[in-house]
Amino acid sequence: MINFLVPAGVIPPRGQRAGAARIAWRAGLLAAALTLAGCHTMPLPRLHADHRLLVAQQAREARLSDWQDWTLHGRLGLSDGQHGGSGSFTWVQQGEHYDFEMRKPITGGLVFRLQGGPEGARLINGDGHELRDPDVESLMRKVMGWTVPLQELRAWVLGARASGSPANVSFQPDGLPASISQDGWQIDYPSWNPDRQPAMPRQVFASRPPYKVRLSIESWQQGPGGVAGAH
Repeated sequence: MINFLVPAGVIPPRGQRAGAARIAWRAGLLAAALTLAGCHTMPLPRLHADHRLLVAQQAREARLSDWQDWTLHGRLGLSDGQHGGSGSFTWVQQGEHYDFEMRKPITGGLVFRLQGGPEGARLINGDGHELRDPDVESLMRKVMGWTVPLQELRAWVLGARASGSPANVSFQPDGLPASISQDGWQIDYPSWNPDRQPAMPRQVFASRPPYKVRLSIESWQQGPGGVAGAH
């Protein structure tokens, strides 16, 4: 059983919440397996970026930048190098607002729900307890002891570079990204869905040792998803 935030019936005083949340995170995930670790595919040869490949990637990213509303469903694995957990996820993005929900792999019970936008973020655990912060990365750091760069991940999950910082890209023989290195993170794309236009990743493995985030995307839908901000 994954208990991502504070245990049922316990809401520690404000000054103790960060430590209690981290302890609950580590203890609750101790027995959970990072099941997506078994989702490897044989790595394809990687090509260094040349002018032709970069121009094609820029055109693809320009097309994706027009898609502000989308929904992803799939499986998620998290690891801090010592403890790991996995489950299903739904990510709804509508403009600058997001609604990310993770559920347990067997029972489907809520692990956590992260909602927010420019006005701030809130995180709700399966017991209904809630934490808020004006900054989503600060909120995640309080709970997990480390943070996933959500703004960047929003681009990476679509196979694009995030804006605002330099990035290195390597490519597969078919011209799709094999990896993106940005802001200290390595993002690998073991598998793509070429039937979509443009092609979309089936797997996104992001790592910055010792941390790992692995997404296996089962469905992707463009269009509004009815996201509510953090009120």
